[in-house]
Amino acid sequence: MLQIFNTLTRKKEKFEPVTPGIVNMYVCGPTVYNYIHIGNARSAIAFDTVRRYLAYRGYKVNYVSNFTDVDDKMINAARENHTTVGAIADKYIAAFMQDTAALNISSDVIHPRATQNIPEIIDFVKTLVNNGYAYDVDGDVYFRARKFPSYGALPHIDVDQLEIGASQHVSKEEMAKKEDPIDFALWKKSKGDEISWDSPWGKGRPGWHIECSVMATKYLGKTIDIHGGGEDLIFPHHENERAQSEANTHQTFVKYWMHNGFVTIGDDNEKMSKSLGNFITVHDLLKHLDGQVIRLLMATTHYRRPIQYSDSSVQEAESNLKKLQTAFNNLTYRLHNAEDGDDPKTDQEVRQIIADFTDAMDDDFNVQNGIAAVYELAKFANTYSEHQVVFTGSIQFIINTLKQLAGIFGIKLEQSELKDDEIWKLIHERENARHNKDFIRSDEIREELKARGIVLEDTPQGTRFRKEQQ
Repeated sequence: MLQIFNTLTRKKEKFEPVTPGIVNMYVCGPTVYNYIHIGNARSAIAFDTVRRYLAYRGYKVNYVSNFTDVDDKMINAARENHTTVGAIADKYIAAFMQDTAALNISSDVIHPRATQNIPEIIDFVKTLVNNGYAYDVDGDVYFRARKFPSYGALPHIDVDQLEIGASQHVSKEEMAKKEDPIDFALWKKSKGDEISWDSPWGKGRPGWHIECSVMATKYLGKTIDIHGGGEDLIFPHHENERAQSEANTHQTFVKYWMHNGFVTIGDDNEKMSKSLGNFITVHDLLKHLDGQVIRLLMATTHYRRPIQYSDSSVQEAESNLKKLQTAFNNLTYRLHNAEDGDDPKTDQEVRQIIADFTDAMDDDFNVQNGIAAVYELAKFANTYSEHQVVFTGSIQFIINTLKQLAGIFGIKLEQSELKDDEIWKLIHERENARHNKDFIRSDEIREELKARGIVLEDTPQGTRFRKEQQ
């Protein structure tokens, strides 16, 4: 039975989607004014892993993740670069797609942009104004937070405490406009020559929170199954989404709220920030690090726990990735001399590992226990590949299972692309040279193959090869 920890109730709940067999899932995407950092990547990878497991369990997953392509950061970036907000968005959306592809994040995603949904946003705000949940003050439209009875429930914060906090960080100008310090902006009046759209309240642009409510309900319906994002979004962003959405539709907005932990940097677990000089973008990381290593590091820590990004954690991920690929290579090599048929005992052991994996992942996507089962399968694969007699059916069963379970974490295990007859000829020539004790020629062939990216491994079952990882 799959259980998910719900941020709203702060407990694990049995997962029962609104429509049996279908999961409608919304995950907050980045503001596209720069390359994504590893904190953005952590969220994208965590929920892509959730999505992959749900698909593995047989659900059809409809997945939406937005791009915030208009806000103060976008406007400032456009001014600094002497270009338009749209041009900035296009550049960094293209970079996002390239970087996430390198992390093997699924491209089967609806990526709506705020600027492409302005009419729907305006209609949404109009409904809130007409129903008394929002009010216009000289072109700015605010949501009456206190009018929503359970406001503060998602972050588990008392409304009166929110008022004290709001009074401390809201400007005097904004305080003068608001009926209540905790009210938040749905529509912002245009300032000078910044990007804007016509509306019933004059020229302006959407507030940050409203875009996600509009796009989630537009593409997934009034009640969605899962809403995800970083834990920093719980308040105010997700709580404001919840309030304005339910005030608009009079229905539960989200059944299961899920939030991932932060990424800390270095062995001292520093919080990532530009001021500390430890701000890391995925774009820069991919210049010297395999995307699969980043993926394995990020995907195998439980989504609610913080991730420590450090040299040691990267090295561990690199080592674990190599172990998985080596186990896969060992199995595929043995197919060439395996006997037809199956080994029932072996198959039963693999099925038990699958059951252990499923039990772990069903417990709020416990990826740490889940990947432990995958490593156990890799260990078992290595042991089986050393048996004197192996069977094609059992080898293929282990190979398929290893690929499938690793794939849930976004890890691609692939057979060597070596198909060149000349290379095979060199491998056989080396075997003959070794048999004839011509070790000079044997070493020459090994070095020649190494130069072509082929690493040889001599085992009791014969010489094996693998494609050297770049």
